Amino acid sequence: QVQLVESGGGLVQAGGSLRLSCAASGRGFSINTMGWYRQAPGKQRELVADITDDGSTNYADSVKGRFTISRDNAKNTVYLQMNSLKPEDTAVYYCKANVNIRNRGYQYWGQGTQVTVSS
Repeated sequence: QVQLVESGGGLVQAGGSLRLSCAASGRGFSINTMGWYRQAPGKQRELVADITDDGSTNYADSVKGRFTISRDNAKNTVYLQMNSLKPEDTAVYYCKANVNIRNRGYQYWGQGTQVTVSS
């Protein structure tokens, strides 16, 4: 079993910044890709950014140039630095990890953290 705990959400004015963190804990696992998704009210959950274990990154077009994903493999932690925030970035942000446990793949999700950007 793997647990993902997110932190760093909150309320910020448009143009501001926030940094989200997601730490994975458990036993006997290795993490492949980690990512951030978001879900706004009335909308489907969408990928924001993800990062592989060797550091390759992928971003949604809507956040390119404003958000940066990074990870600390020693701490099993992924970060999302969000700059130049816009009201349309308002959503619940979820962390996801693709993990390997005894040569089997699993997906785990965090509980979500609210990000609200005021205009």
